[in-house]
Amino acid sequence: MNGHVKSMHFGQFMGPATTLLSLLLLMAVDSTRTVAASRNQQCGNSLQQTLKLTRLIQKESVDLIKTYKASQGEMSELLCKVSVTSVPDPNISGLEPSEKIVSIYTHIQAFLPHFKRVYEQQTDLQLPTSPLLTGLTRVSARSRDLATLVNLFYQKLFPNVPIQESAVDPTALPPPQNVFQQKVYGCVVLKTYKELLANVSKELRTLKNTVCRRRI
Repeated sequence: MNGHVKSMHFGQFMGPATTLLSLLLLMAVDSTRTVAASRNQQCGNSLQQTLKLTRLIQKESVDLIKTYKASQGEMSELLCKVSVTSVPDPNISGLEPSEKIVSIYTHIQAFLPHFKRVYEQQTDLQLPTSPLLTGLTRVSARSRDLATLVNLFYQKLFPNVPIQESAVDPTALPPPQNVFQQKVYGCVVLKTYKELLANVSKELRTLKNTVCRRRI
């Protein structure tokens, strides 16, 4: 009889305890999902902001190329068709998401000194009020902002493995050029950078559909 009573008491105790344990487990799972969903949203928002700026610069680069050609005088349509070796590669490399993001960052950084060189060359060829100089300054500044956003996004995903600045492999700037070579170089830099932005936009869309969702 005593054993039966003890069994009843144990059952009565375990009933509420099991229920409480189940509730705690459900709360823990729900909390984990909430945190994961929040991180996923932050990831998506950060990437969307980066993608938005990329598209803006991409649009401005198209207009800048038109402005560039209009300011170069005769044979301007042929300038971008001449082959130039001293311009960074517009193609994104890497297999893993971390490698692709680093590649995006380093490619953008690699173009910045070339923008500076083009601006310096065009300063000697254009009036100070030229819209080309204004456009070059704007795209260069926005590109620095874009590199910063890419770096911040990378740090959110991989906080323990920062991007090494030594990973940037800048393409050597061209030696002294005559006026025609300068015009060709500037046009090819802008055209190639527009191609890079198109590739960056494509890669960011892919990352948004894979990396951020994977974090849930």
